[in-house]
Amino acid sequence: MPVTEPVLTRRIPTAPWGDPRDRRIIGYDEYVRTGGYETLRRALTMDPSSLVQTVKESELRGRGGAGFPCGLKWTFLPPPDGNRRYLAINCDEAEPGTFKDRLLCDYDPHLVLEGIAITCWACRLDTAYFFIRGEYHHQAKIVERAIREAYEKGVFGGRGLMQACDFKVDCHMHRGAGAYICGEETGLLEAVEGRRGWPRLKPPFPAVKGLFGRPTIVNNVETLAAVVPIVDRGAAWWKSMGTASSIGAPGSYGPKLMGVSGHVNRPGVYECDLGIPLRKLVDEFAGGMRAGRRFKGAIAGGVSMGILGPDQFDAEMDFDIGRRYDVMGLGTACPTIFDDQTDMVAVARNISRFFSNESCGQCTPCREGAQWMYRLLCRIEEGDATTKDLDLLNELAGSMGIIPGTTICGLADGHNWAVRTILNKYWAEFAGRVKPSYHGLTVSAGRADGVSSARIVGATGA
Repeated sequence: MPVTEPVLTRRIPTAPWGDPRDRRIIGYDEYVRTGGYETLRRALTMDPSSLVQTVKESELRGRGGAGFPCGLKWTFLPPPDGNRRYLAINCDEAEPGTFKDRLLCDYDPHLVLEGIAITCWACRLDTAYFFIRGEYHHQAKIVERAIREAYEKGVFGGRGLMQACDFKVDCHMHRGAGAYICGEETGLLEAVEGRRGWPRLKPPFPAVKGLFGRPTIVNNVETLAAVVPIVDRGAAWWKSMGTASSIGAPGSYGPKLMGVSGHVNRPGVYECDLGIPLRKLVDEFAGGMRAGRRFKGAIAGGVSMGILGPDQFDAEMDFDIGRRYDVMGLGTACPTIFDDQTDMVAVARNISRFFSNESCGQCTPCREGAQWMYRLLCRIEEGDATTKDLDLLNELAGSMGIIPGTTICGLADGHNWAVRTILNKYWAEFAGRVKPSYHGLTVSAGRADGVSSARIVGATGA
């Protein structure tokens, strides 16, 4: 069933239910007047394990990119032992084309804080670190102000959650320094600990050994915001929206914030049901293709996910999209739309430039391969490459990343999926920019006495 009312954007006027010009920052008092923190009060009367079970039954999947079931992740925590346990909030929204968490931070930060508090109670986590992208200067100030209000009103701090129980939670803001790799959960943990943002080898996983060697849950901003309506209205209500999986995987349930950018008439963040066709998202929410031009392609959810080709405009925006349309996945569900005047060689080169710059350098295949791919794409764009370079680029892209098992994190996978899908789905565009490569051709002729002779008779294009 489609989303028929705003859920995460209930207080943020958003088309088709409201006018974005009416948006304002929702402070603590207004948040409470509109029902805020009532779900937390009710959650504090419930057994924490029942809250975990509710979120697990909802099949809420992580909204940060990977789509891992949130409630299942919570069950990986060991039993409390009396020492610190952490929640790390991932607001390092540095994936190009992704800006949906920013909407919540800009206008309704207390919704996220209520989700944080419920999660801490459910999982018995006593300290939360809100890790926000370094470039989000304005958003960091808004969230910091909301955290101060939450302390003043007794949501967090030494008097216990909502001053209604003995369980105390502290919430701290931690601002990143601009590294894309810190969006990877273990790179984020390294950064919070004050070290360079290098991803860690797993196992051990953060739920067992995370921040400062203690059990830690890492959740995305939108994921935590979604916990509030799930606890409020139940798992069955949440699963009434979205769609079941067609491939036997966990379903794609609930509403989803989708940030549409690129060549559309009305770019922005919209709250839609998972499974909405991309064409409907563009035409009915984003105002259609800009200047009436034709659709050429789209990156489904952040540049690392790969590209949907010109014949995939009706792709369903759910977590099965990877299997069905030869992309890595749904990612953040923030599509970037390209019209028929887009130079796809330039798109691939620009994406490769980003990944080659953001590689942390820890893994040789990513560090060296990223630079190599970028140089190859520059050569192709400039018209100095040959057809051999196209084959080399395809081979290189498929030889690095977690899926081949050569790197610690998925940055190399994001790089190779982006480049490889663009190359394969727009091959003619690349082939038209390169020169034929030639190889010597030898022909062997047998003689009656059994002695062979050979000579070069010409050349052929590869």
